[in-house]
Order: sequence, then structure tokens, then C-alpha cells
Amino acid sequence: MAELKTKRTNASVTAFLKRVRDDTRRRDCLAVVRIMKRATRATPKMWGTSIVGFGSYHYRYASGRHADWFLTGFAPRKQDLTLYIMAGPARYKPLLAKLGKYKTGRACLYIKRMADVNRTVLQQLVSASVRHMKQASGRAS
Repeated sequence: MAELKTKRTNASVTAFLKRVRDDTRRRDCLAVVRIMKRATRATPKMWGTSIVGFGSYHYRYASGRHADWFLTGFAPRKQDLTLYIMAGPARYKPLLAKLGKYKTGRACLYIKRMADVNRTVLQQLVSASVRHMKQASGRAS
């Protein structure tokens, strides 16, 4: 069985964010850090080389495979700022209706810039997902 490539590392989140070339994207990343720290009460950690994750939980697949993952996180990608909403953004349709401009994937929320979204609603969305993941996993930190 293949091992997950994306794992928590000891790399510096601060150094990683300083390497974000676009000033607006870097400021947006710092805003997301504040939102996710508030939701998790956790220190950000690098997961792999390009994801900033907050907190962790242990999960087990039906196949018996298991792993640790972050409760929420983000990655400053070239096209979008990718926010990992592990409970799945579709679960929060009433909040999404008030969020602003975004796209979604299975567990991802894609935004171009923070100016496109309502930060209060984003805080509520991230917090709700973190609460859900903590309850669902029973052993989250």
C-alpha cells in the first residue's frame, strides 16, 4: 500500500509565505492564517512543500489504511488560493450563498483573492468545518 506523500514537516511556514511573490497573494495568505488559527487554535505547520495546515486528525479508510491529516489548511497556487475545507464546502450552502466569488471542489474552496469574499462568512465556514471534523474524528487536535 502506497504511503501518503504529503505529511507534516518541520519546514518554516513564515519562510514559505515570504517566498510568495505576489504581494496581494502574500497578504491574502496572512489573512487566511489568522482565520484558520482562530478556527483551530493551532499553530500553522507545513504539510509537504506547499500546503499550510492547522491542527490534525486521524482517519481510517474502509480498506483499513489510515493516516493523519490537517483539520483545515490552504495553499497559494498560481491560479487561486486553495482553502481545504475538509468537511466539504457543499455541506455549507447557506454560508456559500453569502461568501462572494469562489469555486469549489470536493474538499476545496478556490478563491482568486480575499477581496472577492466576505471574511466574516469565510471565518464562519472554516470554523464550522473544523468543528465538524473534530466531532467526526473524535481525536482531533
